[in-house]
Amino acid sequence: MKSLLQSMSTRVFVLLFAGVLVTVVLTLGLALGERQRMIGQFRDYNAVERVAQFVQTLETVPPKLRAPYLSAAAGLGMQGEIVAGDTPALGERTRLAGLLHARLPAEYRIASTAARQGDCLPPAGAGGIKHHAERVGRCEALLVSLADGSRLRLSVLPPRPPPLAPRIDFNYVLLFLAGLGVVAAFVARMTMRPLQNLARAATELGNNIERAPLPEKGALEIRQAAAAFNAMQARVRQHMRQRAHILAAITHDLQTPLTRMRLRLEKIDDPQLKDKLAGDVTAMQSMVREGLDLVRSMESSENMQRMDLDSLVDSVCDDAVDAGQEVTSSGKTHGALMARPMALRRCIGNLIDNAAKYGQRADVRVAREDGKAVIRIRDAGPGIPEQEFERVFEPFYRVESSRSRHTGGTGLGLTIARNIAEQHGGDIRLRNQPEGGLEVLLRLPLLA
Repeated sequence: MKSLLQSMSTRVFVLLFAGVLVTVVLTLGLALGERQRMIGQFRDYNAVERVAQFVQTLETVPPKLRAPYLSAAAGLGMQGEIVAGDTPALGERTRLAGLLHARLPAEYRIASTAARQGDCLPPAGAGGIKHHAERVGRCEALLVSLADGSRLRLSVLPPRPPPLAPRIDFNYVLLFLAGLGVVAAFVARMTMRPLQNLARAATELGNNIERAPLPEKGALEIRQAAAAFNAMQARVRQHMRQRAHILAAITHDLQTPLTRMRLRLEKIDDPQLKDKLAGDVTAMQSMVREGLDLVRSMESSENMQRMDLDSLVDSVCDDAVDAGQEVTSSGKTHGALMARPMALRRCIGNLIDNAAKYGQRADVRVAREDGKAVIRIRDAGPGIPEQEFERVFEPFYRVESSRSRHTGGTGLGLTIARNIAEQHGGDIRLRNQPEGGLEVLLRLPLLA
């Protein structure tokens, strides 16, 4: 769960989902507020228009017919009656009175008056009794002076306001959240895929400098990043080739003078001096050969092909036994891998040769763990200090520092082995065994 939350894709998804959701909620809140405002304006306009039309129609009704006309006002949500001229008016108009004053012609004088206990009662049988408690507090009483001098008192019953929040259908809410999640996941995946490709390319670059360049497509920033990565890969590849060519040229050119020196040694009469010089020349030729092997391990020019790892390990062990080394092997992976056969043979051979040379024997055990091949090579030597575990992989470094041909090689064997292992997507680790001796763990990815 922690690794999932640390993923950039998850963070982009959560931020996008939460951002859109908050934006939608705020927008919906603003829309509902505007809806309530517009409904309030429409309600006020409807009430004012209803009262204005009622008053103007009342002017056309003969005085003897006004009583039944006023009794019919209850059907329009108001109560009306003709009152005496001394009916008190309030000092300020209510909002409804102000709107009605603006709506009617100037000859009508509009004022507000106090509401009475019986005002705004719903008409009998109108189905509005249950809403009376909500309406009576908002009932407004108006005084309207008609053109003939009579005074009309109106108790106006505004319509019941709509609920503050509309009824929510949770099926639509779930559908909206699901759709939002799909869109957020798609955008997060589309956004992070170029970064994932770049990270994968960087990992593969560490194993194979000759890998194909990244395709330069997509958004402008992605194309720029891919172009920069490809340019970096080209520069690194060029630098590595130059270094390998220099080392190869030096080691190759040393072969000729060393051969001449060996021929001239035959003319030396002193046997003791001759043996010493011959040993020095042999050591130098060994260093040259291992230098060439180091160059080959860095160039990775051999083609990758599918091969059976168990057969390769058995073959290398058999070659070591034929060379007089004490080597045993056990276990199987029953798997194949994509590898450079000669390079991988050199890698395993170097590890077995080191174990047999410095630890008297090599016990090779092969197993399959978590989809990877694990090759354990154990010896019976004294082991090495843990602080030297990484340094022994440095070129020309040896725990025994005399560099004598009697106590060790040139210090390139483990460097070459690790280069080859990393080019195959694997790694090499060292550890001392509790019962004594050193164990080398070579891990290589197997094909599914």
